[in-house]
Amino acid sequence: MRDPYLLAAGLLTGLAIPASALPHLSIVLPESSRFLWDLKQGSQTIASTKIINSVDLSLPELSTQAFQPLKSSQPIVGEKNVPSVPEFSSQALPVSTESSLNPNAQATSLLLTSGNQLYYQRLAALKTGQIYTRVDSDNLQSLWESIKKRQLTYDDWKSLLALEARALAQGQGANHLSILVGDSLSMWFPREKLPAGKLWLNQGISGDTSSGVLKRLGAFSATRPDVIYIMAGINDLRKGASDETILRNYRRIVRRLRQAHPQAQIIVQSILPTRLPKISNSRIRHINIQLTVIAKQEGANYLNIYSWFTDMEGNMRPELTTDGLHLSQEGYDVWRTALQQIEYKLTQLEN
Repeated sequence: MRDPYLLAAGLLTGLAIPASALPHLSIVLPESSRFLWDLKQGSQTIASTKIINSVDLSLPELSTQAFQPLKSSQPIVGEKNVPSVPEFSSQALPVSTESSLNPNAQATSLLLTSGNQLYYQRLAALKTGQIYTRVDSDNLQSLWESIKKRQLTYDDWKSLLALEARALAQGQGANHLSILVGDSLSMWFPREKLPAGKLWLNQGISGDTSSGVLKRLGAFSATRPDVIYIMAGINDLRKGASDETILRNYRRIVRRLRQAHPQAQIIVQSILPTRLPKISNSRIRHINIQLTVIAKQEGANYLNIYSWFTDMEGNMRPELTTDGLHLSQEGYDVWRTALQQIEYKLTQLEN
């Protein structure tokens, strides 16, 4: 895959967009406190005829002031223990459709049904001098179909994401940027559902673990994000990792992001519930509680959207998932609502 990557050299165009404020959202936001921020959209938010609960954001101090690298007194144990590289999965998801929550979204003409198709669409975008979150899909059809395709590996995805990050760093200009970091849940976030008004960089890889995320943070170190959203850990649980390993990796992730991006808001998102009998949702809830503590200790924010996705039994709501783990389009609508509120609030603080 070296030749296609060489075609992406000199990516300096197609990324800058006119600076504009985020669209007005009909939401009611309560006053912020030092360690807890409850976000509510109106009095109630309806998705799939179900009521979405309020979302909690625990934070040390949400402001537009630059953060200084934090020297935490919390130790990191087992520093030499580096888990193996995660396996790659070409998980197929339903075709993305235009979101009713985003009136400016454009429906995609490329019907993506596998991780391979998503990869080659993104590679085609790079060959036009752009990243896939900022390009019209209609212009990618011929390029996407002309690329010689083969079976992909985890390293292929790491290389692609590094190229996208490099391209965006070179062409970001004065534009605001948010980054999604994580596994397949982040990777498959439909680009047309991402909140408008800024650039987005998706650094999710299917099958990735917290240790895999930790080892590839340097790929986007040259970017200048306003916000970095982290969600990982579900694949750790699937592969038998201990709670201690997951939490240790999260602490390392937050510390390294804080050092590399001192001005960014780092938001640790709660691990989502599942409908898989082999993964205990009570264990996920326990880990999420510990993530709240880590985020507070390390100067990051914690976004709790776990309850937005649960049914009466505490499992993932069936209409929000395709297989008990991955999200449906309705599931991404729910997640998008949370991001929309965060992005709106941050914009208000900047003004």
